[in-house]
Amino acid sequence: MFTSSQDKFTIDNNIKTAPYKISSHLLCLLDNNVIENSNIIILCIGTDRSTGDSLGPLVGQKLSSYYKLKNAKVFGTLLNPIHAKNITENKNLIYNTYTNPFIIAIDAALGCIENIGKINIQKGPLYPGAGVNKNIPSIGDISITGIVNLSGYMEFAMLQSTRLSLVMSMADTIALSIYMCMKRIEFSNISVNQF
Repeated sequence: MFTSSQDKFTIDNNIKTAPYKISSHLLCLLDNNVIENSNIIILCIGTDRSTGDSLGPLVGQKLSSYYKLKNAKVFGTLLNPIHAKNITENKNLIYNTYTNPFIIAIDAALGCIENIGKINIQKGPLYPGAGVNKNIPSIGDISITGIVNLSGYMEFAMLQSTRLSLVMSMADTIALSIYMCMKRIEFSNISVNQF
């Protein structure tokens, strides 16, 4: 169902408590120093031109449209995706605009059949495009990947033939998880300030 270590957490998207468990793990990875002294950036990587690769932009769209985060800035939506051609430009924009940015990077990934539908959260950067042999610089302080289809054979075709229902469900889980995490941070700050 799920596996966990201090720096890495994996959970099946179909588990009903997945959003809460992911948000709790994110909270563990976001220490007080990050929360108090960093600008949290949610960087959603992918493109709406490929079903499998639309996971990141869908998460960004949900966070921007429905959840309206107060304590984090979202980059990468369906309308303004972050992809191979503009990721370096957006990375530079983030580091030139925000003091001490802390980036949570989200992207789709390919994996073995038993891992399809699993969501991985880990401390450390994301390597976008690695599954389709693109050489894109790593990015992020925390990475979240959703395994959307099989790797190892015709990766571009696998991303194109990924089931939209799976990608939408995973995007819902990831977006809700991030929202819950940010609300828990916001609530704890309000509580501390009240006393």
